[in-house]
Amino acid sequence: MAKSFIVTGGAGFIGCNIVKALNEKGNNNIIVVDDIGSDKAKEKNLKAVRFHKFIGINEFRKLFVAGKMKNADVIFHMGACSSTTETNEEYLIDNNFIYTRQLCEWCLRHNSRFIYASSAATYGDGSLGYSDNDMLTPQLKPLNLYGRSKQMFDLWALENKMLNKIVGLKYFNVYGPHEDHKGDMRSVINKAYDQILQTGELKLFKSYKPDYRDGEQERDFIHVKDAVKVSLFFEEHRNVSGIFNCGTGKARTWIDLAKAVFTAMEQKPQIKFIEMPLEIRDKYQYHTQADMTKLRSVGYNEPFTSIEEGAKEYVHNYLSIR
Repeated sequence: MAKSFIVTGGAGFIGCNIVKALNEKGNNNIIVVDDIGSDKAKEKNLKAVRFHKFIGINEFRKLFVAGKMKNADVIFHMGACSSTTETNEEYLIDNNFIYTRQLCEWCLRHNSRFIYASSAATYGDGSLGYSDNDMLTPQLKPLNLYGRSKQMFDLWALENKMLNKIVGLKYFNVYGPHEDHKGDMRSVINKAYDQILQTGELKLFKSYKPDYRDGEQERDFIHVKDAVKVSLFFEEHRNVSGIFNCGTGKARTWIDLAKAVFTAMEQKPQIKFIEMPLEIRDKYQYHTQADMTKLRSVGYNEPFTSIEEGAKEYVHNYLSIR
């Protein structure tokens, strides 16, 4: 019998790409859970994939909390508030911790494989490094409420000895198709394309640390197709559990990214450095780089797409033909 799947956030960025990848493997027995409202970009995402049924978030929570939801073989829990600037702590805790905990407990009762989105935001300023070793988890200090809400569930799973049964993925800076609905939370590649198209230049934040020159702040940029491959690896290897980084293991500068986008658009780089808003200066990460040792140690051996190849593919195959 074909496997059954539930993908929360299935009309969102990573969720939509997971559904698409499952479709390509011949799987259509998928329930998509999301909140669409009047979001045209999310509607467009849904039209790009095939699924058995769509359920709104509130209805879905009511169903599984009441024990009226039919279980599935695998649940990809990508649905969450992903805004790093969200200030409503109660909302974040409900969406990113309580909802995730309820769904996790439901999955364990029904022997469903539970794969959820954690976040690289849990690492805070990176002073403790970017190792996904479980022993490090309680020491991490996220810089924003979003990161803290994600950290809450990671800690709950660790303290309740759940990590030998479930999978958490700390996605780093993911970019690629189907992120148009994310507004200010879109990847810089997505924003850069539109900005360059309209003005011929790209604005990047200045650096406020003497050991980083303007534009040399670093991120671990991962193409969504690679993030999805990592996610599906854990669906295929049910014997492997725990919290894992999902990045490339190689930090690149914002200037590297900018040049990659300009090259993909066949334009000469024109970069303007602007002041960083005061409200985010003390919460800004200057360097992120996933430690991929743990993922490699459990048998994941796929290569990761470079920012140059990823930007070219994203611009040519998606952004320029939207």
